[in-house]
Amino acid sequence: MTMVSIPARPSTRSWAERARSLPIDRRSLIMGLLVLLALRLALVVWLPFVDTTEARYAEIARKMVETGDWITPQFDYGVPFWGKPPLHTWASALGMKLFGVTPFGARIFILAAAVGVLGLVFAWARREADELTGLVAAAICASSILFFGASAFVMTDMVMVLGTTLSMAGFYLATETRPGDRLWGHLAFVGLAVGMLAKGPTAVVLTGIPVVLWVLTGWRWRSLRQLPWLTGTLLALVLTLPWYVAAELKTPGFLHYFLVGEHLNRFLVPGWTGDLYGSAHIEPKGMIWLYALGVFLPWTVLLAAMLLRPGRLRPLVRPPRRSLTLYLALWTLSPMILFTAASNILPAYVLPAVPAFAILLARAVTGELDRGAAWIRPAFWACMGLSLALFTGLALVAGLAPLSLGLRTTRELVAAIERAAPEAQIAVYPGRLYSAEFYSQGRAKTVAETGALAALATNDRRDAVIVSRDHLAPAQAALGPGFTEIARYRTQVALVEEAR
Repeated sequence: MTMVSIPARPSTRSWAERARSLPIDRRSLIMGLLVLLALRLALVVWLPFVDTTEARYAEIARKMVETGDWITPQFDYGVPFWGKPPLHTWASALGMKLFGVTPFGARIFILAAAVGVLGLVFAWARREADELTGLVAAAICASSILFFGASAFVMTDMVMVLGTTLSMAGFYLATETRPGDRLWGHLAFVGLAVGMLAKGPTAVVLTGIPVVLWVLTGWRWRSLRQLPWLTGTLLALVLTLPWYVAAELKTPGFLHYFLVGEHLNRFLVPGWTGDLYGSAHIEPKGMIWLYALGVFLPWTVLLAAMLLRPGRLRPLVRPPRRSLTLYLALWTLSPMILFTAASNILPAYVLPAVPAFAILLARAVTGELDRGAAWIRPAFWACMGLSLALFTGLALVAGLAPLSLGLRTTRELVAAIERAAPEAQIAVYPGRLYSAEFYSQGRAKTVAETGALAALATNDRRDAVIVSRDHLAPAQAALGPGFTEIARYRTQVALVEEAR
């Protein structure tokens, strides 16, 4: 008897039905976290530094390595950068010292800070609930759009978030979960020190707002007695005060500019013109709330689904879970509370709220799982899958076709100059481009006048010029016929002088 094989019928199950069968378990969540880490490492290597923010901070760190001055970050050679404390600069400079002056070197310890934040989120959520809640919280945090982007972005915020997260976790564990635990109590003060060295008093305020409101709403003044106030304060001062004193002694005027200008005038004075390093980011007051909706994506959608049926969140506001829920909610809201009245803000100012938001939402997700809610698995994996698809696509484009991203960088132009005339001095006209300085190892110098451009044609060395397309005609007129265009990228053009 001949056996006839019948081809299997294709599955008729919908995506939602298949998603319901996807487990939210230890293995799947760890795999998701590892994929996110792999994608972020790929972008660390493949994405160039983009003007202005990341390229500027990377160049400041590169100058620290070159000059050996680890006290005062330098905006330009011999010009102090008073805008931020140096912890993130130290992290990037140390990475370049160990791994070379490359984007990987500059970014790797910023990524390590992000991994530290995820570790704290996991450990705290696991201690308050269970391992699954910890992994869900870490996955939500890691896959949030801004956290993923900032997790290896050379700037102050991620290092500060490590400090605020450590401080908030340490405070709650030392006063509520394990009252009197001196280790966590001291770590709360270490977190404050990290924040002061990463961003300054803003980090202390972002920590203080939720703590004070949490104490007031529950009249928990006795909880404060559990903290090691004397030894903790001394520890924080020992960690922070030496640099602040050294910085003021080395460049007098730093403390006034940093404490008054950066922390009062920047946020309270519309159109503040005292910024020494750029321009203020003027936005309508209250814009920070709209930024928050975007920062938490794609998980804002899942939160909205929860809020449509408040009964899903009711278990979180019942004792004994109410205390932690309130604490996390106040922490999530603290950046919006602080910056609602501010005019000069950026989306990154919401970043310190992401760890709290992740733990809060993770507790709601695992609560739905415990109740056997059929909708939670497809909803969770829809958000997680969207993030993974977005970041995978970005990594593939960055690795295979980086020019198609159209990023504001001079990496390609500096590389073209190095190939055509490796000995050439590079001039940038008419405005400063930090990426050109970084990729040329400091050889690129800004030229603001056409007269200075004309002098390049008559000096005794070979020169190259990076010029914006809008200023190409006057630049070529000033340089004369001895300069030839060798490359174009986005809005910039590279010109190289003929060999003499």
